[in-house]
Order: sequence, then C-alpha cells, then structure tokens
Amino acid sequence: MDAHLVASWERGVADPGRCSETNLWDLALLLDAPVSALPGALPASPVYHVAVRNAPEDPVLSDGQWAEVAAAMMDAAGIAPAGDWRGCRWVAVRHAVDHIHIVATKARQDGHWPNVRQDMVRMQRLARDFERRWGLRRLVSGDRTARKWPTTGESAKSERRGLAAAARDSLSLAVRSAAAGARDEEEFFGRLLDSGLRVRKRVEEGGAVTGYSVALPGDRDGVSRPVWFPGSKLAFDLSLPRVRERWAPSGCVAPVGDLAAVPDWGVIEQQVRLGAQHLSSAGPLEGAGDVVALGDLVAASATAVPVALTAYVQRSVAEFERASRAPGERGFDGAARPLFREAALALSAVPAAGRSDVAAVLGLLVALVDAVAAAERWHVGRGFSAQAESAVRAGRVLREAGEVGVGLVAGRAVGVGRGAGPMPAVGQGAAGGAAGLAAVVREAVPAVAESVLGDAAWPALSRRLAAVASAGHDPAGVLAAVASCRELGSADSVAEVLSWRLDGWLRQVAPVSTAGSAPAGISGTSVPPAPRPSRTSAARRNPDHGPDGPKRRR
Repeated sequence: MDAHLVASWERGVADPGRCSETNLWDLALLLDAPVSALPGALPASPVYHVAVRNAPEDPVLSDGQWAEVAAAMMDAAGIAPAGDWRGCRWVAVRHAVDHIHIVATKARQDGHWPNVRQDMVRMQRLARDFERRWGLRRLVSGDRTARKWPTTGESAKSERRGLAAAARDSLSLAVRSAAAGARDEEEFFGRLLDSGLRVRKRVEEGGAVTGYSVALPGDRDGVSRPVWFPGSKLAFDLSLPRVRERWAPSGCVAPVGDLAAVPDWGVIEQQVRLGAQHLSSAGPLEGAGDVVALGDLVAASATAVPVALTAYVQRSVAEFERASRAPGERGFDGAARPLFREAALALSAVPAAGRSDVAAVLGLLVALVDAVAAAERWHVGRGFSAQAESAVRAGRVLREAGEVGVGLVAGRAVGVGRGAGPMPAVGQGAAGGAAGLAAVVREAVPAVAESVLGDAAWPALSRRLAAVASAGHDPAGVLAAVASCRELGSADSVAEVLSWRLDGWLRQVAPVSTAGSAPAGISGTSVPPAPRPSRTSAARRNPDHGPDGPKRRR
C-alpha cells in the first residue's frame, strides 16, 4: 500500500512516506502547533477526520484530482476556507486508488475555533458536484434510503476472522431473508433463530415487543460480549415497525392461489411477470410499497436458487437494497405487492432438495430482470436517480446469474468436445494463442464473430476459452454449445454474455481448480465475488458512518 500525501494546508509540506528527512512525528507536531498555542485547557478531541471514497466501478482519480477534492472539502466544511491562510492545518493522505483520508486539527492559526456548522450538508452538496463533473456514481443525500455500510473496524475484523463479509452485511442479508419469508412476527423471529443468529427482543413493561437486535455467533467485542446490531442499524427498513409493514393487509388479492403450499417454478415466474406489469404503471404511494415487496422477492430468490448461483443473487440483493426504499410515504394497495409477496413466500418455502434444478429457475431469473427493470422505470419517473441506478446494477447482476445458469445447463452435456486436448499456446499470451482463439470464435459463432472480437469484453472471453481448453475440452464445440442455448440478439455485449455462460459451463464440468481460476467478470476477478460494500462517489461519507456523505470525528 503506497500511502502518500496528495494535499495539505500549504505547499511544501514534506511527505513522511517519501521524504527521508521527515517522519510522522514531525508532521504531527506541525499539525498540532495551533492547538498547542491555544490559551487555557486543550480540547479533549482536537482532530477532525473525513474519509472520501469512490465506488468500485468509478474511474480512478489522479493525485491532482484527489488534491482538488480535499481542498474543496476543507473549504466547504469550514476547516480551511479558500484563500484564508489563517484556517486550520490539514493533510490529505491517499491510502489506495479509490479513497483518501483528510485529517485536520480543530484550531485555526489565528487562535480561534473553526465554524463547522452544517459541514456535512455542505460537503454532501459538494460531493454531488464532483459526481456530475467526473462521471462518478450519483447519490442522493439525506433521503434516508442509503445503505448502512460496515465501519472500517468491522471490515478489518471480518478480514482478521477470515469471513467473506462483515458482520453487518451478513446480518442484514439474513434478517432481510427472514422478513421476506415470514407471514407474521412469530415466524420472523423463528426464522432468525433457525438461521443460527443470536436474537434479543426489546420488551416493554406490558410485554409488548418494541424492537430487536441480532448478533452473529462468535462475534464478540474486546470483553467477550456479543456484538449486537439493532434492526434499525442494519437498514432503515429492517426496524421492527418497518418489518411489521410487510404483514399489512393489501386491498389487492393475488390471482394465483397459495404458492407457498405447493411451490411451482412456472407459477412463481407468472406471478413475477404479472407483478412487473403492474409496477410499471403504479402510482406514487402504491409503487413505493411495491418496490419494498420486490426487494423481499429478490432476497427470497437468493435462498431458493441452486447453490452455484446463490452468490450472484446475493450480490443482486445488496445492489437492489436502495431501490427497494423510495423516499417518502408508501402504500400497501399496489397491485404488484401481493404478487411479489406471494412469490417471495413460495420461494422461501422451497426445500433444499428443490434448489438443484438450474433449468427450472432460469425463467424466474429472467422474470426478475423484468421486474427490476420495471422498478427502475418507476424510480426514473419520480426522479429518484440513486434508486434507479441501484435497480440498474441489480438487474445487471441478475442477468449475469441467468447467463451463468445457461452455461450450467449446457455443462451437463459433458461429452461435448471431451478428449480434444488443450490447444497449443492458448492462454499463454503468445500471438499464436491469440490467433488460435480468434479462429475458435469464427468457427463456433461465425454470425457474431467479428463483433465479439472487437468487443471490450473479448479479453475476458478469451481467458474462459483458454480455461476450457486447459480442462481438456474443445473450446469451439463448447462455445457453440453455450451460444446455441439461448438467443444472443438482445445482448448489449455478446462477448460478455458468452463469458458468463462459460463461467457456468466451467463450474459444471471443469475440475474445481480450473473453474476457480476462470475469471467471473470483465475485470478478471474470481467467480463470484462475495457481497461487499461499495462506498460510492467522490467525497463519500466517512466509512465509519455510511455512504450519504462525509462525516467527521470530533
């Protein structure tokens, strides 16, 4: 990790990370000098800290751009107003390509305190400006729909324990799944216990339950106490009053019977498609309730799909979370709500043995893509841009899951090309290997070959083809097989879709070591990445507090 200064309160401040003539102690003394000069007792907490982080999909900013962000943030916060040499001293340190930390001492150089009133509001407003200027992920500040991210300490703790996700993220997914599959409060708490969580109810003197907290087994603090998370601290819509809204009666009745009693994939798909049609034309109040039910449906889907697709759908749950929360009031009489709700209950009732049929769930995944697209249109129609973008990202992950599922089905035809042996020079970066892979594409999919070879996703597809050959299969035969499973005309990127299908094919037929080495996405990461927080856009909130904008420590 190349930690280095990108900006400071004045030019010429030496960087301890790159200058042998100074160290962190020297820099700390410079920063603290105005504080030490204050008359009387020193403040108990003189440090002001802001973490500024971009989303994973954002372009990488240069040191100069981060320096501009840092100076503008300190100006907006009132720490160091532009052009005022008497402001507070501060430094901005870049720890990684996607974020910086800004640290200041809360004492102006003229011996006064800085005016930081409404600093968060001003910095959030500035963040939106940077997002527009540099094409970063766009957020909406202060509408109480943003996700509650794990703190830096929580993320570090999960890494030390070797966990795939922070406790907050794991608990949020488990609670959301329990709420999606429960018909009443008793069943909700029963599902939480069945999932292995610790559960603690908050009970008033009269016996009424007013809230709850959950904890992961084995997750303890420094004095060996369980680390409890209230539902409201996991997500705004996971407080007990919000969870209870799921059981509010609806004025509409689902046209299909009790799905949870006899789960049927075809009937569930029909419910989802019909719900998507209703959501597209829903009014403000009704649609706000419908998208909540759709969020539960996506969460329930993650518990019902085959294990090979679970991580993909779990990613879509995380991506759709904000889209399931519309600002303002919500209604319970939307026509889509009972359809999504009944489908979610049906999926929650699918036994473990029923999760092995990949072909059966492909129609459901396509229907979910349509429903999420309907949610996107509903949000766009009401100007909820952050929610619409959330739906777009969720839809993309669900499409990926569907195409991986297509590849899994195709992988059952293990006899395709077996015994052909690895291709010479494939995957070694040699010119012969590249030419051979291009020939594979022209042989397997001649109608779309040239567009595939010119696609930005072609390098990712070539790596999959190399993995197929290394596994002892004919890459041309396999590529032709997965291409013929479903039409390609509607794909925005044929190369990307074929890459996803080959991911599924490799997971079905290749040895574990080979399948694991095949990259899952265009970026070349492994299949599939665990859900993780994506703290978004330039000038994002301190990761100790969440994504709506910067926070400070006082």
